[in-house]
Amino acid sequence: MIRGLLAVFGIVELLFPDQLVAALTRVAYEDGDEMTPKPWVSSVARIEGAVFVFLALFVVGRRCGSDDE
Repeated sequence: MIRGLLAVFGIVELLFPDQLVAALTRVAYEDGDEMTPKPWVSSVARIEGAVFVFLALFVVGRRCGSDDE
């Protein structure tokens, strides 16, 4: 279950980093619509998404055994 959620979130973050950062900023801050992220935030979000996908595909399944347990 956690493996699937991690993979889905990673793919969304990898493909749509600007939209995800904007949505999470609106949720986290009262004046989130008025805030603008720094230019590097999009690149870091893409890297984070790629790391999440990598973890979901290669690390989480091996450390926890199989999803059936």
